Amino acid sequence: MRRRMLGAFLPLVLVAATAVPPPAAADPAPAAVSGLVKSVQGTGSPADHGATANWVIGYDDQATTAGAATITDAVGAGQAFQPGSLHAPPGWTPQWSTDGSTFTGTEPASGVSAVRATNPNAGPDATQLSGALTPPVQAVTTATGGDGFSPILYRTQGGVLQAWNIYHHLGATSPKVVCTDLATGQRCPGGPWPKVLNTAPGPLGTLGAGDIASPMVEQYVRDPAAPAKVYYPAITATSVGVGCLDLAAVANCGYSALANLGGSPPVSSITGLVESGGNVYGLISSGAVVCWTIATQSACGGQPYAPIVPSANQPYVYGALTLVADKVFASTSSPNTAQQPSLGCFDPATATACAGWASSRPTGPAGNYTYNAYTAFSTSGAPVGACSSTSVASTVTTCYALDGSALPAPPITALPAGAIFFPPEVVTDPGGHVRSYLPVWGGGYAGAALCHDWTTGSACAGLPGPITHPNVNGGATRDYGYAYDPPSGCLIGLGDAGVLFSMDPATGASPCVRSGGQVTLKPGDFYCDGGSHVQGYTAARLTGVDPANVDFAASRVTVTDQDNAVVPTPGFAPDGSVDLTGVSVAAHPSITVTTTLVLHSAAGFSGSLVVDYAGDAPQLCFGTTIAADCAVTAVANTATGTDSTGSFTSNTVTLPVAPGASCTPKVTVEKEICTASTAAKCGPGGSGPWAKQTGVGLLGLLFATAYWRITVTNEGPVGITSAHVVDSVEPSCQTGPFALGAGQTQQVYCSTYALLSLFPITNQAKVSYLPVNVPPGTPPSHTNWSSAKACSLLCVL
Repeated sequence: MRRRMLGAFLPLVLVAATAVPPPAAADPAPAAVSGLVKSVQGTGSPADHGATANWVIGYDDQATTAGAATITDAVGAGQAFQPGSLHAPPGWTPQWSTDGSTFTGTEPASGVSAVRATNPNAGPDATQLSGALTPPVQAVTTATGGDGFSPILYRTQGGVLQAWNIYHHLGATSPKVVCTDLATGQRCPGGPWPKVLNTAPGPLGTLGAGDIASPMVEQYVRDPAAPAKVYYPAITATSVGVGCLDLAAVANCGYSALANLGGSPPVSSITGLVESGGNVYGLISSGAVVCWTIATQSACGGQPYAPIVPSANQPYVYGALTLVADKVFASTSSPNTAQQPSLGCFDPATATACAGWASSRPTGPAGNYTYNAYTAFSTSGAPVGACSSTSVASTVTTCYALDGSALPAPPITALPAGAIFFPPEVVTDPGGHVRSYLPVWGGGYAGAALCHDWTTGSACAGLPGPITHPNVNGGATRDYGYAYDPPSGCLIGLGDAGVLFSMDPATGASPCVRSGGQVTLKPGDFYCDGGSHVQGYTAARLTGVDPANVDFAASRVTVTDQDNAVVPTPGFAPDGSVDLTGVSVAAHPSITVTTTLVLHSAAGFSGSLVVDYAGDAPQLCFGTTIAADCAVTAVANTATGTDSTGSFTSNTVTLPVAPGASCTPKVTVEKEICTASTAAKCGPGGSGPWAKQTGVGLLGLLFATAYWRITVTNEGPVGITSAHVVDSVEPSCQTGPFALGAGQTQQVYCSTYALLSLFPITNQAKVSYLPVNVPPGTPPSHTNWSSAKACSLLCVL
């Protein structure tokens, strides 16, 4: 507009045509930087001493590339960190510091001065969670090799699939627990591995010599409320019981004794464990059942219970446990004796032998031994009984129904003498068939699996019998056990050779050329201020994956909600994404997305499963307790952060603190009159002297001026505001508003011109004020009156 107006007044000038240079390129807009928005909840304003302030930091992510991010907040002056209050969004790791610079992943017992949360792979979308896709697992030898028994699978928060194992039949001081990263084949962080097990809680490898020995057959129970916690059968110098291993914390989490060693019949070892109705059950060498309650972390009342199988006078229990329709079946054997191996049944509902099982049932000829007990299923997949396979001179499988009657045995142990069998892994295939994969070695086999399809009552279709592993350690695996990984659809095996390997349960091939990932997304967990921040789910997608290497027709994706109910979704698009916009957040506040990918090639596979939603910036929260010290009149907090966009700082939130009844300020006022004969000594800062009453005749007979000084003192413990001097006689003495901090003094100087002052003049003053930070509408407080007198001749009357 301005250029057009100027053109209307300028003369037209013709000039020779010349090349016009192109306009200079505009400076690029500065790159966006992430930010933090700070607020406080839980208190009014002002807050009370001793109140809880809940600090909320919103992370406004502006990153365009993924990278590490950190949000840090120091606990401000006048407040103390509330233990257990730090909340970090999913995908972020909370940390604590007692010095403001050194942070730890374990909350200190006291003295927290700063908190922070870190995310190694934040941005560009803060409202998402990602989990690593497990590549096809290649065979790897576990640390120190040998006797690793069966694997325990655990996925970290970031989706990394780990295989843990505890070497069996090792003494208390021997290192025996190992963790392996199956994606890389390397030991997990925190080595060296293996590490000892301890009865005392604490990080693995930090509690001195080990004091837990391992039994012959190890079966594990996951804590239903905390799946990272694993309960295992344990032996100490004086007892047998339940040990606890925390896979997430890489720590021992305690030990509970269930039976003392020795006695008659003697107790020397334990086998199991299985879980029923919130209780963990094991079998000890006396033939008795032991019991431990997960919720209370204590022994069940009345245990050990009466024996359900014969005592086995051996260093170890040669046998195992299985659960059938909430009944506990246990096998036992006594190698190289005339005792027959047997199977017993325990009913947790009565804490006695099952109905029809007043005595145990034989499972093979005398001298045979067993390392297993496993569940038998009907063709419909219902558990109907238990089996045990025994061997030495011959291989025999014997099965019994719940009522103790004989069941037909599956033809899965028709192997040469000397073959030994271990507890199988049960898998329901995509077609709904229930399959048991029984580990076996010996009798001419260097390691193999036998698969029985209970749905068809025959050997598993499409699989050889037995399934050997020629691509793993030359076939020398000596299989002990398998663990099924639902996301990838692979079996992970381990055996006496100490080699971890993968096996395709559909083909028996090793390695299993599949991948899988699992992400549980609960959008509400990204927030901690109680507000409504979530608009809806958006999508799940595969990142870092070549779609051409995935057989999407054979692959599958499953979405379940917080109740483990399957949520219908469209399935994979050709690019590997899954549309989740049709999933209601209100109906499904939490979803778990599980992908099982069938690959064309195992070479060079890597990638992640990402699940996201539309919503506001995620939040980091923590609480503080405002100090009771009256000197604290306000508390403040400011957060800082860094991510791939740079460094940023939040707004500072200052919260005023009300004094309360115990912090009422003590305010005094002193009214004085100048007794000097010259006015120069009676002004502000004048030397006076000052007194409560002048001498006789100071005002004279007709005309005089009285000079007043009013001293206001705040003795604390808190400051005052809106202070006014109120004077009943002299308007010039009325002053305000002003504020005084604790321990401060303010003086007001004023004067009264007296006419015909035959009589004395008495002047008085007081102060009205408000303590700092009192709530709006609080009426002012007042001091007492203070007076001074100017005398005439009549003062003596």
